[in-house]
Amino acid sequence: MLELEDYLGRAKHLPPAPRVLPELLALLRSEQVDADRVVTVIAYDPSLTAAVLQLCNSAFYSPATPVGDLPRAVTWLGFKQIYQLVTTVVGSRLLDSEQKGYGIGKGELWQHSVAAGVAARVIARREGDDENLVFTAGLLHDLGKIVLSEALESVYDQFVEETEHRQRSLVATEKALLGVDHAELGGRVLTRWRFPEPVINAVWHHHQPRDAHPHERLAAMVYLGNLIAHVLGHSHAQEVLVVSTCTESLQILELAPESLPPLMTEALEELSAVKQMLGNL
Repeated sequence: MLELEDYLGRAKHLPPAPRVLPELLALLRSEQVDADRVVTVIAYDPSLTAAVLQLCNSAFYSPATPVGDLPRAVTWLGFKQIYQLVTTVVGSRLLDSEQKGYGIGKGELWQHSVAAGVAARVIARREGDDENLVFTAGLLHDLGKIVLSEALESVYDQFVEETEHRQRSLVATEKALLGVDHAELGGRVLTRWRFPEPVINAVWHHHQPRDAHPHERLAAMVYLGNLIAHVLGHSHAQEVLVVSTCTESLQILELAPESLPPLMTEALEELSAVKQMLGNL
């Protein structure tokens, strides 16, 4: 079997590093956010600048007068909304393509990832944790699938047999067939891209949150966000979630099982708002 680094070296469709996200995360975690620096980071990417201006002038916000420059758009939207928009646009670039090895159609992985990120952020807000970090980790939790997808194409029938017919977990099947799983590959990619350690650990260990210490809370939120995304219908046929990991995640966050339905309702409402806001982008 190939080693983890071999998969990264052979990946044909791994996108270039999204340098804007680690930079924005660092800026927004500062005690005093430098608005000019935020504008500068976004301005290096013309398509992001266009997306920000398009959103700012959309019917969702309806400014009294058109917003024609990035500094005013950042002021108008606010840092939280800017970060959500930039992260989602960058995420769509990374995750929008078809992943044949998993049987995932074009756009499906991205839609699932947005739902997971939004749901994880809802949990973070309730728990008083960093919403930007949690949203980022939730959005990128399945990044490793774009690396493993090509390798799975050659064993797709066996992959379906194990996950769908035998109801084996996805990470266990990946390990058995390929020797690695998408979570650790995603963590390794984010390490190469110099993302913050909490995001790396949460993505790497979102199927085993306790292994993410000292960031197990973040990993648990990502796992539950992933779970909620599946329950809300943003799922893949081959994904089998492990009940014990749900229990473990709830224990880490000191949440009762009955807290999940209200979180799902809130996530659904917020996801609808996000879709409305970003629908034309």
